[in-house]
Amino acid sequence: MPYPQGVTARRPPAARSSAPAELELIERIRLRAVATRTRELRLGIGDDCAVLRPHPGEEIVVTTDLSLAGRHFRMDWHPPEAVGHRTLARGLSDLAAMGARPVAAFLSLGLPRELVEKHTGRPRKTWIDRFLDGFLALADATGTPLAGGDLAESTVFAADIVLLGAVRRGKALLRSAARPGDLLYVTGSLGGAAFGLQRLAEWRRASAGSAEVSNIPRSRAAELGRHLYPQPRLAQGEALVRRSLATAGLDISDGLSTDLAHLCEESRVAAEVDAQAIPIASGATLEQALHGGEDYELLFTARASARVPQAIDDVPVTRIGRILRRDRRRPQMTLLTAQGPEPLLARGWQHFSQPIHDVRR
Repeated sequence: MPYPQGVTARRPPAARSSAPAELELIERIRLRAVATRTRELRLGIGDDCAVLRPHPGEEIVVTTDLSLAGRHFRMDWHPPEAVGHRTLARGLSDLAAMGARPVAAFLSLGLPRELVEKHTGRPRKTWIDRFLDGFLALADATGTPLAGGDLAESTVFAADIVLLGAVRRGKALLRSAARPGDLLYVTGSLGGAAFGLQRLAEWRRASAGSAEVSNIPRSRAAELGRHLYPQPRLAQGEALVRRSLATAGLDISDGLSTDLAHLCEESRVAAEVDAQAIPIASGATLEQALHGGEDYELLFTARASARVPQAIDDVPVTRIGRILRRDRRRPQMTLLTAQGPEPLLARGWQHFSQPIHDVRR
């Protein structure tokens, strides 16, 4: 629901701090969110519910994503602006995977008090203001109105994002629609986010925590950018639907190997990937491209007869393999290498399978 405007519990005067009260913080968010309003959002922050009006002939798609400090990012590694950007980008990438355009975002925050009252960086802002800088910059760039959410004081930072998108009725890209004979494609390049995380970890450890997290050297901007500020492929997803190019699709959030396994399972097919065809990001390895995750590129299938362009809105599109019938005599996924075919195992990210200290996404 939108940020509530009702009664909140109050502390005795002696216990009050310099942090803004809940309603004050809500009003600050509300004023900043006005810039992201669209015609489809008839009523946003301020009432008990938002009111949306999608275009005729469209269906609504909904996704949700949770970001937790210490699990999806580290407070001592990631600038607040990057945390805000990534919080929204992850959900927008889900919409892109369905071929949908964003209609509204709902953001719920669990906030430790120090993030609301302590000033950091240059210019001096609170952590939450800088988080909103990153979040709302991407919201504005993608036409995603912030329509509501919730706030609560918490011992650990948590951001829960709910995104609503719209897609032409019956045209949403599904994971379950790939068929044998389809060709397999990806947008952009892979492994850049994993390489960026590796370089970020090396820099933070080399500085022994002495460097201000907001002062990442400009010389490292290119190699860290794919991790800190991933770009959801909304235009590419919409184009695939509008031009009826793709048969199935999803975004690469957990790694090519794991997300391709999801597609194979849902479509009940097998896949063959050409290792030499995979577009590997500058500095990254094949291992990172296959299993690293967080690239938020699109992985999709198309009929062999489809005229898939080499680029959509200046983002390259690369054929990397094909879809096969399931056969018990061969692996579900096969990687074609210079040394010959080998099983491709799903070794990307899975919650509850990694050590609790392994910060990945």
